[in-house]
Amino acid sequence: MVCCAMLRDMKSFRYVLLVALGVTLVSCDKPVDSGAEVSTLHRGLSIDPESVDPHKSRSVQAAEVLRDIGEGLLSYSASGELVGGVAKEWTVSEDGLTYTFDLRDDARWSNGDAVTAEDFAFSFRRLADPDTAAFYAEMLGSIVNVRAIIAGEKAPQDIGVEAVDGRTLVITLDQPTPYLLSLLTSPSTFPVHPGSIAQHGDAFTRPGNLLSNGAYKLDAWEPGSVLRLSRNDYYWNNDETAIDAVNHHVLTQEMAELNRYRAGEIHVTGSVPPDSLQQIRSERPAELHIAPYLGVYYYGFNLTKPPFKGNPQLRAALSMAVDRDVLVEQITGRGEEPAYSWVPPGVDNYEPRRLSYADMSQDERNAHARRLIKEAGYGPDNPLQIELRYNTSDTQQRMALAIQAMWKEALGVETTLINEEFQVLLANTQAREVTQVFRSSWIGDYNDAHTFLNIMEAGNPANQPAYASEEYDSLMQRAAQQVDLDRRRLWLEEAERVLLADHPVIPLYFYVSKHLVSPEVVGWGDNVLDYHYSQHLSLVDH
Repeated sequence: MVCCAMLRDMKSFRYVLLVALGVTLVSCDKPVDSGAEVSTLHRGLSIDPESVDPHKSRSVQAAEVLRDIGEGLLSYSASGELVGGVAKEWTVSEDGLTYTFDLRDDARWSNGDAVTAEDFAFSFRRLADPDTAAFYAEMLGSIVNVRAIIAGEKAPQDIGVEAVDGRTLVITLDQPTPYLLSLLTSPSTFPVHPGSIAQHGDAFTRPGNLLSNGAYKLDAWEPGSVLRLSRNDYYWNNDETAIDAVNHHVLTQEMAELNRYRAGEIHVTGSVPPDSLQQIRSERPAELHIAPYLGVYYYGFNLTKPPFKGNPQLRAALSMAVDRDVLVEQITGRGEEPAYSWVPPGVDNYEPRRLSYADMSQDERNAHARRLIKEAGYGPDNPLQIELRYNTSDTQQRMALAIQAMWKEALGVETTLINEEFQVLLANTQAREVTQVFRSSWIGDYNDAHTFLNIMEAGNPANQPAYASEEYDSLMQRAAQQVDLDRRRLWLEEAERVLLADHPVIPLYFYVSKHLVSPEVVGWGDNVLDYHYSQHLSLVDH
């Protein structure tokens, strides 16, 4: 998804403590109208969400908040199984093109309004509408007419989503989409309240205006500090929700987050500082959760301008000169795997293709890279001079410094490092005016190779390098036409081979999820998507 899921960093504002030193991790705030204690879960977020509009958000951090305040047609259980969300039942036609969803009678917005099939139809139209400029609109590409709507060739009303009645929603596809049900757990497919948008316009996401259909509602957002959520009493599964309130604390520095955790002010961290990992393993082994995760960390090239436009040899040289083993052993050091493919290992029904030099030694790679960069017109008398942009973070800076040194030693490249705040980096990579090389990441929105390969199709908003290959797009389209899953897999694997040969990106390593989870948190379960709904957790005194 999730996520563009870029790195988890933003400039931090001063945090105002809500609990005194020494207070137990479980907040016990007393509401004005009740003497009952309120249990509050405190979670770490490494950047501010760019939005809580499900159709305009893009980061992992925004998705974490949205999964608390919203709900799609489907969801995941605490054990990671696909289950009904707003939809209690669904059927799929034999040809795999028609999905019919029966919505829950007791699904409600946080003001008590019923969540209707038309709310979903409205939301799908809004997501596909080019005026919304939704980052994830392309995810709906297999729904009838979505691609034409995005291109401005048809009206949003022509989308293949119909509210048959208040509780019945029908989605019609152009082609079979095996991952559709998983896709419908993505926050980008969550409904928005039509009346709120009509009343407030873009301000509908502000605390007090935002109506949510999930387990919690947004009470306050202090940018750079905290997002405060409270129980949505109208949520259909409210009786099974144990925690009353959730505070998502924005903590851009990993050590600051760790210190807050150690002080008993955070239940769940968003990450774990690499320099502290061994100490944590020794001191808190039961609280440390490291698990496989469907995500790739990469450096991207701006393919719209020199020196990387039309220069695959130069891109390949820079990719080959990066010693990925050094990065994961000395920089990240938390179990990450070096990336020699674009699609991570562990994806269902898929065998990732590998870069052609994956089995070479680093010395062999460097020697070949020197030949390639010479062919591209650079050498000792004409050293390549480039800029590398990355977002604010100690880990990102260490990564950039290491790669800067590798490029200098192996190829004589002179790299200027530019540290930017997360939102600035996002804006620059999208504008493609000043960027040359930039750091980014992609986190799978569903367990299928398509969630990684699709973003590199021409015109996809998540295609930050602006990669465009007719061969690649043709292979992706052939894969989309396949009903047989094994044949579909073969076309996807061939598409990845073409992608890797073109070097629009430098895959560096595959993520692992990494969290510290307090012993007071009950119900936490590791999974490859790293989804942890607050409504599935509970708190106990320890």
